[in-house]
Amino acid sequence: MKKVLYRHLFSKILGLSLLFFSISFYAQEEAAADAGGGDPAKGKQLFNQNCAACHSLDRKMTGPALANVESRLSEDQGLDKEWLYSWIKNSPGMISSGDSYANAIYAEYNQAAMTPFPTLSNQDIDDILAYTAAPPAKPVAAAAGGDVTLTPAQSSGISNEVILGALALVFGLLVIMLVLVNKTLRRIAEANGVVLENEKAEKRLPIWKAFAQNQFLVLVSAIFLLLASAYFAYGWMMQVGVDQGYAPVQPIHFSHKIHAGDNKIDCKYCHSSARVSKTSGIPSLNVCMNCHKSIYEYAGNPEGPSAEDLAAGHTNEFYTAEIKKLYKAVGWDEENQKYTGETKPVQWVRIHNLPDFAYFNHSQHVSVAGIACQTCHGPIEEMEVVEQFAPLTMGWCVNCHRETNVKMEGNAYYEAIHEELSKKYGVEQLTAAMMGGIECGKCHY
Repeated sequence: MKKVLYRHLFSKILGLSLLFFSISFYAQEEAAADAGGGDPAKGKQLFNQNCAACHSLDRKMTGPALANVESRLSEDQGLDKEWLYSWIKNSPGMISSGDSYANAIYAEYNQAAMTPFPTLSNQDIDDILAYTAAPPAKPVAAAAGGDVTLTPAQSSGISNEVILGALALVFGLLVIMLVLVNKTLRRIAEANGVVLENEKAEKRLPIWKAFAQNQFLVLVSAIFLLLASAYFAYGWMMQVGVDQGYAPVQPIHFSHKIHAGDNKIDCKYCHSSARVSKTSGIPSLNVCMNCHKSIYEYAGNPEGPSAEDLAAGHTNEFYTAEIKKLYKAVGWDEENQKYTGETKPVQWVRIHNLPDFAYFNHSQHVSVAGIACQTCHGPIEEMEVVEQFAPLTMGWCVNCHRETNVKMEGNAYYEAIHEELSKKYGVEQLTAAMMGGIECGKCHY
């Protein structure tokens, strides 16, 4: 009698199906990558890390608004992406080379050259441009019977989930077809008297016994598990004390989005000690009362509350109730317009907390270096609930000292150091690292 090993045929067909599915999925991913040219999600992260301190998408800040910057420069100035690569990586070089538009930007923004970013690759810049070309649309609450504004992903095109779902369905149908074909072939073989190999009759060792008897596999598996354990242990230990994204709930809700964003209140009005002291300080409630003696209720945004605010319960009544908490804490009699003397301390929850062995001076960075608050704290004017934006690790600080040019204008001390370094090393720009800003004793002593 003839033995037919149908399981080999089944395995080959199944393997070809898996290969077809993998190739289709890979081709779809490649087509998506080629069509986009940049990843907006990665671009958003890079934008927040490198650009948000001076730029916004929809309004002018220290620098110009960057929404659709690539298309605007192409249409208005006839500049291509290569110009943007050169400008972002070496803006001072573009200015000194005599580029007309670079010098026009330099003159428009008070002759303050943009910080160069030579560490950004072309792909990083493509990701940032993809984010600026299609910023995420804010959800809009629709009134009864009204229209709802859709994001680009919702309004047109086929989503990746639909394509993957279709491929999964095709793969499932192929598996079902192969199972049916296998059963049909077995019935035909039995009808023709063909003897099939009985897999169940074969006596095989259990998988765990076969594995235990193979010393090479045991050794390789042990090494792999040890390396994997060491990797995850190292990753866990490196995150100890890193509280990036920490956003605690405060006893009195304070919206930086309303105060610093909508009302344009300067950060240093409330955190005045940041200009002259090591710490930025927690503003006293008397600073709040400078305004809230007269502002006893929240009138709301003229454009109306956003869908995010409504979902979080941040209505006009909510903010007004928080103002009443402030009155209770300072002992303010709203009806008689006077202080009662019955105060109640507010137990604020600290967000940014450096280790005791790390020295950091706000005044040195804010007043001397002229660094914007958003450089370390992120787009604070957009935060409803403040969170720790940067990791505040030693590596993050060291990279900033290596990449950020020192502000020398109006500072004879730095000008003299730059003059000496220029003679000795021929440097064009002076960074904190060149002045010893990455020496251990500068921050740890």
